[in-house]
Amino acid sequence: QVQLVESGGGLVQPGGSLRLSCAASGRTSFSNVRMAWFRQAPGKQREFVAGVSWYSTTSSYADFVKGRFTISRDNAKNMVYLQMNSAKPEDTAVYLCAAKIGDSGYDYWGQGIQVTVSS
Repeated sequence: QVQLVESGGGLVQPGGSLRLSCAASGRTSFSNVRMAWFRQAPGKQREFVAGVSWYSTTSSYADFVKGRFTISRDNAKNMVYLQMNSAKPEDTAVYLCAAKIGDSGYDYWGQGIQVTVSS
């Protein structure tokens, strides 16, 4: 089992920055856990934003955030972050932290946190 809790959401102006945090717990080892951020805007389907393996430097991004968002993790603190720069109004959504173990799908989800990009 993996428990995930997001924090750091809120209101940001267009062009501004925000950092989301995800605290992970429930396992003694996260060596085979892949973490990701998804988002869901009102009336739209949930979409992948960025992902990273727990002990790997390999990360992946959706095209619409490449060059603007950065996913990172702090293994010592069991934390995953999403640094959002150059925010756009279309980035407004509920952002969810997710985890998958091995080759399974993303089975573990946080409660989600609202990000609103508006002037």
